[in-house]
Amino acid sequence: MMLFPDITRAQGALIFWAIAGYGLGSIPFGMVLARLMGLGNLRDIGSGSIGATNVLRTGSKTAAALTLLLDGGKGILAVVLAQMTAGEAAAQIAALFAMLGHCYPVWLRFRGGKGVATLFGVVLALYWPLGVACCATWLVVAALRRISSLSALVAVASSPLWCMVYTRPDMIALCFAFTALVFWRHRENIARLWAGTEPKIGQKDAQSGESGAG
Repeated sequence: MMLFPDITRAQGALIFWAIAGYGLGSIPFGMVLARLMGLGNLRDIGSGSIGATNVLRTGSKTAAALTLLLDGGKGILAVVLAQMTAGEAAAQIAALFAMLGHCYPVWLRFRGGKGVATLFGVVLALYWPLGVACCATWLVVAALRRISSLSALVAVASSPLWCMVYTRPDMIALCFAFTALVFWRHRENIARLWAGTEPKIGQKDAQSGESGAG
């Protein structure tokens, strides 16, 4: 059982798509939209994150929706371009580095978002049934517990299991990497979940750092 696809391309092509994936992932759409729409500096709002959840705290549902779509879209674009030109291994590398770019963008001194929207984008692009399963997991947990960050954590943690369900063992290693990254980015949320102080969806708590699509 292979946990990663066969590497059939030259090393240079894989390095190119690592760089390209990071570049696309590092575009801080939340920051850009907030400034273009006159919503202020996201660093001074709510949790200070650049993701859609914090953009929503500006009061603009339009900006939040656009941030969600664009953060997911940049992940999709990175994967699709890599798949079309260099194959599955390059696509997975582009996906991982798109996530790293979003979470640690060089333009923002490596202080980015929490990666959830970009995660859903790259997984949908890599294998859409797996992406749909992860999104459905998020929705079910959100409906039952009403905690956005918990929904994100359960969704990403379930991804290796969904790989087995859909007979995609070549994606298991990547999904474990995604899980480690998302859990690390949510370490403050995890502490609040453990303490029972993590706010629920819709609860007003400007400093919560709650993650739904960061």
